Amino acid sequence: MLNTILIVCLLILFGVALMLAEVYLIPGFGIAGLLGMACIGGGVAVAYLKISVLAGHWVLVGALLLLALFIVLFMRGRTLDRMALKTDIDSKVDLVSELPVKVGDEGVAVSRLAPMGSIMVNDNKLEARSLNGFIDENEKVVIVRFEGNIAVVKKANL
Repeated sequence: MLNTILIVCLLILFGVALMLAEVYLIPGFGIAGLLGMACIGGGVAVAYLKISVLAGHWVLVGALLLLALFIVLFMRGRTLDRMALKTDIDSKVDLVSELPVKVGDEGVAVSRLAPMGSIMVNDNKLEARSLNGFIDENEKVVIVRFEGNIAVVKKANL
């Protein structure tokens, strides 16, 4: 009888530990959560089958309360704050300023701009966005302005 109680307690504790690991340490719902539920269910089943129905009820309620208690204590203990990433990313994208390309230069669409695509201007391949509608491949374009690294273009004959 004492061995059975020990087995039930170990299964419940191991199951709760796996469930906590699944919730807080391992992203998604996977193997640890399933094993945790299986251990808790196995502990409850052993209590029902090997000890008594009343013991099974107590173990079931106790396992649920234990799991809830650990989750509440984990949330209040600022553990998530210590695990959270607190750095700010303040870097910026290097802008295309050294290319010999300026507003008003003409080029050719290398790919279809629908509305994004690539253009070739002064032997420089650039990412571009069409100002108005789609522009087919090999059509002539004119640079209207720059938005960061992206050239905003329109058809040359418009």
